[in-house]
Amino acid sequence: MKNTFIFIAFVLFVLGFLYSISGSRAPRIPEDKLHKIIDTTVTCIECHSATGETPRGEKHPPKDQCLECHKVKRNRKVD
Repeated sequence: MKNTFIFIAFVLFVLGFLYSISGSRAPRIPEDKLHKIIDTTVTCIECHSATGETPRGEKHPPKDQCLECHKVKRNRKVD
């Protein structure tokens, strides 16, 4: 029985370690009035293109598929 608990603890440790080194996660879409209407990538590109109001950083991947990495929190309340 003791060996079973040691094995389970080891597996949980390995899973936790792998999760922690799996890389950075994309930030979530902010929960404010400006971002409440986000539903397509086109909406993002209006502000976050190279000539937009808030351009993406230099190290940002070139993809224009924002909603694949950045997630929208559904059922959110925004005043």
